[in-house]
Amino acid sequence: MTMPDPVALAQALIRCPSVTPTDAGALGVLEGALKPLGFVCHRLSFGEPGSDRIENLYARMGTQAPLFCFAGHTDVVPPGGRWKNDPFGAEIRDGVLYGRGAADMKAAIAAFAAAAARVMAKDVPGSIALLITGDEEGEAVNGTRKVLAWMKENGERLDHCIVGEPSSAAAVGDRIKIGRRGSLNVRVTVKGVQGHVGYPAKARNPIPALAMLATRLSERKLDDGSDHFEPSTLSFTSIDVGNPANNVIPAEARAQFNIRFNDRHTPETLTALIDGEAKSVAKRTGCEIALEHSLSGTAFLTKPGKFTELVAKAVASVTGRLPEFSTTGGTSDARFIQDFCPVAELGLPGATMHKTDECVAVADIARLADVYVAVLDAYFKHPPR
Repeated sequence: MTMPDPVALAQALIRCPSVTPTDAGALGVLEGALKPLGFVCHRLSFGEPGSDRIENLYARMGTQAPLFCFAGHTDVVPPGGRWKNDPFGAEIRDGVLYGRGAADMKAAIAAFAAAAARVMAKDVPGSIALLITGDEEGEAVNGTRKVLAWMKENGERLDHCIVGEPSSAAAVGDRIKIGRRGSLNVRVTVKGVQGHVGYPAKARNPIPALAMLATRLSERKLDDGSDHFEPSTLSFTSIDVGNPANNVIPAEARAQFNIRFNDRHTPETLTALIDGEAKSVAKRTGCEIALEHSLSGTAFLTKPGKFTELVAKAVASVTGRLPEFSTTGGTSDARFIQDFCPVAELGLPGATMHKTDECVAVADIARLADVYVAVLDAYFKHPPR
């Protein structure tokens, strides 16, 4: 068995301009690296009306339980900005690999493959799988959750999973994410009565009503946090009237906001709170207020225990320090996987993800592969129950 070089594989993946929803050959590159190792690969394409068709890959080596899974994504955000080098050139300068997806998270996927090859060469009692989607940075409709449904239908039962998102802060393995806050998006439409600014009494201005609602919601303290989560936040991201005339009171005003919520809330309790505030403002102002809710994910936590302790000690065996557990940041596909098995996120430092000149130290890629090997060795030696 030829062991894949994680740096070379990371470069090959980065050279595929796989901006969501385009695969651009990235999954083919990965499949080409996995098949010679003995992985049985399934290319899974999913689509539905109103969304892009997405290519995904599920690969498994071994037939025994327990089944340990690495999960991640090959899709990336657009390069944007002015790069010093080709964002898809995968150049290495002064020991640093540059390219869109270097940190988030093609280098971690390369480390998955390298670690799996090294561990499975020892003929361990278990199996390793890779669940890789092309839809994490996009709508997340035809990616991980549909692969998970396919797996369930085909008898593929995951025991534990690590997602390779760039969870580390300053150094590889200094932080492990054991949960994520939920994310609720809300669109607000306030309808009034259009009129001449010289006769405001004959109109009903929706802008003060929207401003009142925005102020009430923004000033409301949602909670003080919980044992493993920081306080929930509510942030307005857009207020729009679209009125080009300075002598017309508009008929409508719109806004958007997002709530990142911890385990003290559910989507139902939050929507009830928002609806209550909206009804109060509508009654006071006489304007009509309509709300549209869109849930990206609920808060979840993999409670500290045997699995998280095993991962943390394995990281420490390579880095010399125990990682901290965290639930900060945005959402990830771990929100889907947590319904199937315990999951944690462990990857490269994420300081440059989504930025111009995204990069990762070459030495960090090798170290991450070593960390994954240590995790797998410990896991198959004493699988957590």
